[in-house]
Amino acid sequence: MAKEFNEANFETEVLQSTEPVLVDFWAPWCGPCRQLAPVIDQLSQEYESGAKVGKVDTDQNPSLARKYGIQSIPTVMIFKDGEVVSQFMGVQPKSKLQEAIDSAKG
Repeated sequence: MAKEFNEANFETEVLQSTEPVLVDFWAPWCGPCRQLAPVIDQLSQEYESGAKVGKVDTDQNPSLARKYGIQSIPTVMIFKDGEVVSQFMGVQPKSKLQEAIDSAKG
């Protein structure tokens, strides 16, 4: 299962992480988000070490959605050293997200 990131743990789990972090901004009512969810869960298992994979529920964490300018969901961002290094909007193929994580691991 992907980690749950929220306003309380985002700073330590994502911004201060020494590993790249994939963050899926989503909401339970969003059809495309539910379509992407199994891919996010697969990635979280495949990257148990070397990278973190998690989700932010934009309904529960509106200030994070605002801070990162989330206009539509799902939006997936890859963070490295506290900075956004890749961003994807809409449902993405798993291979594209893997490439982004791998390039962030660098």
